[in-house]
Amino acid sequence: MIYNEIGKTGMRVSNLAFGASSLGGVFHSLREEDGIRAVHTAVDNGINFIDVSPYYGHLKAEIVLGKALKEITRDKYYLSTKVGRYGKDGKNTWDYSAQRVTASVFESMQRLNVDYIDLINVHDIEFQASREGGLQKIVDETLPALVELRQKGIVGHVGITDLQPENLKWVVEHADEGVVESILNFCHYSLNDTLLADYLGFFENHNVGVINASPLSMGLLSQRGAPDWHPAQKSLREACARAAAYCQEREYPIEKLAIQFSTSYNPRIATTLFSTTNPDNVLRNIGYANEPIDEQLVLDVQQIIGDQMFVRWKNS
Repeated sequence: MIYNEIGKTGMRVSNLAFGASSLGGVFHSLREEDGIRAVHTAVDNGINFIDVSPYYGHLKAEIVLGKALKEITRDKYYLSTKVGRYGKDGKNTWDYSAQRVTASVFESMQRLNVDYIDLINVHDIEFQASREGGLQKIVDETLPALVELRQKGIVGHVGITDLQPENLKWVVEHADEGVVESILNFCHYSLNDTLLADYLGFFENHNVGVINASPLSMGLLSQRGAPDWHPAQKSLREACARAAAYCQEREYPIEKLAIQFSTSYNPRIATTLFSTTNPDNVLRNIGYANEPIDEQLVLDVQQIIGDQMFVRWKNS
């Protein structure tokens, strides 16, 4: 594995990391024992960064991950979880208040069976952007509460996550220097969408590390194709399906090319998260990341996708 530092945090993490959303049954049903084995397989084979959230499966992902972590020594991994976005009884909720996010950290530690969180993230700040106080509340209330926990040694580092990189940039610009140590963005550094690259210089100038997620663009870059709920426009879905078929004809799965692209094309991105409950998929993805990429196939696929690379989401 290749290991990169997340910003200036001192955390050197594998360029491919384990996203634990699938442990909550977010995308598919799971057998808990398979999910636990997937975590163990990842760590045993060099992955040392694990990301989760109380929102995933409405607490389930943290609970299952906590069972897996009981059997792994704490020096084998860096652990990231989140605050602000939750759910209960099938209903999604949001609460970015200082009181709630502080309590959330301790609740997560209990579920995860740890006494320290390496990286605590404010989850999907876009949902606060449209609420009372807007993103300024993240700057004035949410982040200071997490910084206090950082000062007490309860968490190691503080970050923010969102689909929209412009929101991440806004918060970094308006928070005091050093408050935000990392950002996590998904679906915007992949074969079909490199929007995140436009912001890498800004984050680097502010010593903010960059974590990428969803190299398969939530299923767009897969032989199976995107699920029905995927927000991509029809034209982008069709273009990605053509690209997947082209790769299949060359006996080079598009999943392999997508993993390789996201993990190897830009050294300013510390790590890329993928999620699965299948231990075999973990090993396959690690193998993909460690093989040299077919540069010509990247160009061919991006030509097939063409103008659709700039067509991202409905209503965007």
